[in-house]
Amino acid sequence: MNTKLSIIELDVLKTLNSQEGATQREIAEMNGASLGSVNGAIVKLRELGYISAENTLTDEAKELLKGTKPQNAVILAAGFGMRMVPINTVYPKAMLKVHGEVLIERLIRQLHEAGITKIDVVVGFMKESFEYLIDEYGVNLITNRDYASKENLHSLKLASAQLGNTYVIPSDIWFRENPFAECEPYSWYMVAESKNAHSRVKLNRNKELIDIGNSTNKKLKMMGVAYISNIDADEVRIRIAKFSDQDDCYWEDALYTESRPRKMMLLAKKVPENFAVGINTYDQLCTFDSGSESLQSDAIDILAKVFDVDTSEITNIEVLKKGMTNRSFLFRCKGEKYIMRIPGEGTERLINREHEYQVYEAIKDKGISDDIIYFDVKNGYKVTKFLENTRNCDPEDWEEVAKCMKVLRKFHSLDLKVEHDFDIFGEIELYEKLWGENKSIYRDYTKTKQKIYKLKQFVDSLNPHRCLAHIDAVPDNFLFCNHGGGKDDIRIIDWEYAGMQDPHVDLAMFSLYSMYSKDEIDKLNNIYFDGACNNENRAKIYAYISICGLLWSNWCEYKRQLGVEFGEYSLKQYRYAKEYYKYASELIESL
Repeated sequence: MNTKLSIIELDVLKTLNSQEGATQREIAEMNGASLGSVNGAIVKLRELGYISAENTLTDEAKELLKGTKPQNAVILAAGFGMRMVPINTVYPKAMLKVHGEVLIERLIRQLHEAGITKIDVVVGFMKESFEYLIDEYGVNLITNRDYASKENLHSLKLASAQLGNTYVIPSDIWFRENPFAECEPYSWYMVAESKNAHSRVKLNRNKELIDIGNSTNKKLKMMGVAYISNIDADEVRIRIAKFSDQDDCYWEDALYTESRPRKMMLLAKKVPENFAVGINTYDQLCTFDSGSESLQSDAIDILAKVFDVDTSEITNIEVLKKGMTNRSFLFRCKGEKYIMRIPGEGTERLINREHEYQVYEAIKDKGISDDIIYFDVKNGYKVTKFLENTRNCDPEDWEEVAKCMKVLRKFHSLDLKVEHDFDIFGEIELYEKLWGENKSIYRDYTKTKQKIYKLKQFVDSLNPHRCLAHIDAVPDNFLFCNHGGGKDDIRIIDWEYAGMQDPHVDLAMFSLYSMYSKDEIDKLNNIYFDGACNNENRAKIYAYISICGLLWSNWCEYKRQLGVEFGEYSLKQYRYAKEYYKYASELIESL
C-alpha cells in the first residue's frame, strides 16, 4: 500500500471499490466523515490519477489496492452469555433468532457475500450447538475449554495463528447492512455512535481511539469488531500472548499502547448508531425484536403464570452474579422486584429438589431466610422476593463475621429436623462416580482419600448431635439487610445442600470458602463458641475441614468435566483436605 495516502483518501478508494460512482455525500455517510474532508480527498485522488471524473477507480488505483483483500474471519462464540439469562439456558447467544435469522448464520452469510469463506468459530459453552455449521457453511470450529474461567482474549489467542487480513467478530452482533468489504486498506476497530453508551474511549481527529479510563464517554460504543491486516497481525499476536496469562482480560485490552494517554494500535471505524446492534440481554432482544421466537422461555412463561400476567410484564431482567451452581436473574413485575434461580449444568445430578423444598418448609416463617414465592421440585426453578439494600458478609471483617456466627448459632439452637441427611462421605463417593471413567487430576488422590477416611472413625466416635445444618454456610450466603434505623437484619440464603448433620460442619464450610488460615479458623471457632472452643470440638472441626475439603475438591473435578473451572478455589480445597488431616490427627492424638 502507498502509505502516503491519508486515512480518508484510503476510505474513499475502499468505498468506490465496492460502490462505483458513489456520490460524495454517500461516501461521507458510509465512512462517518465530513463532506468537506471527502471532497478534499477526491480532489487529491483525481490529481494522483486514482479516480476518474465519474468517481470510478482507475487501473492505478486497482493495482494499489492489491493485497488488501480480506482472507478470513474469526467469530468469537465461546462465552456463557450470562447477561442473556434466562435464554442462555436453552442455547448460546450466537443462536438467537433476530428478525427471522440466526445471528451467527447472518454473520456467515454476510461474510460469504464479501467473498470470505474461510471462517473459524471459537466455541465453548454449548459447543455442540455449533456443529451443524461445519456441514452447512464449511466453517472450522476451535474449542475453548477454558471459556468459563477466562475472557475472550483467550478465545482469540486460540485462533491467533489465523490472523492476517482477518475480521474478528463477536457472535452476538447484528449488522443492518453488510459491514464486510472486498478490500480493507488498513486495520481498524469498530465503534458506533451512541447517545447512551458508557465507553472508556474517545476518538481524536486522527481517527485514533484513546483510553479515557474511568471517565465515561457517552458518544461512542465499542462493538468488539475489528479488521487486522497482514501488516499488524504479528504485533497483535505478540500483544495477545503478552496478556494471555490474565484471565480477566478482553482481547481489546491487548491492543492498547502502554504510553499515556493509552492509544489503541488499530484506527477507529465509526459507524452510525443503528448500523450495528449488540444483543447482550433479554431486554435488549425484547426492544430490538419483540417478535423473536428466541424470546420464548419456559422460565418467563412460569413467571407469567405465577404472577398471573402477560410475559411482556416481566421486565427489567438483569443477571446476577454467576454462582458456582446456578444462574439467577433479577426482574420486575407489578412494581416489585424478584429473583429467579435457574439450576446450572449438571445440577440435577447433585441436588435433590424435593429435599430442598422440605428444608424451606422447615425454616418457613422463622425469619431465617428470604421469602419463597415459587418453588418447582422437578426442575429446581425458584422465585424469591428481592431484598433491598443488602450486602454479603465480608469474611475479612470480623465484626460482620461475629454477627453471622451469632445468627448461625441461633439457627442451630432451633434444632430443626428434616427427613434426609447430608452424608458427607456418601457425597464424596457420588462425585467420584460422576467422574465416570476419568481419574482424579491429583496424582496422590487415592492416598489422600485413604488418610481422610480414617477421620470418619474419630468423628463417629463422638456421636455428635445432629440437626438441620445449612452445609453451604459460606460468607456469600449471609445477607445483611438494612431496613433503616442502623440495624442489620441478617438472612441465610441458598439452602440447596441443607440436611441433617452435625451443625459444626457449617463452621468448616464457612472456613473453606473464606480460604482462612489456621489462625483465622481458630478465631472463627472461638467466636462461635463464645471463646470456649475446647480441643475436642477444635479437632472435630479440623477433621470436617479436611473431609469437606475433599468433598468440594471432588465437586470441582466434576464441574471441571462440564467445562466449569474454579481456579484457585479448586486447588485450595484439595490443600485443605491434606493439611487439615495433619492438624486434626495431631490434635486427636493429644486428647
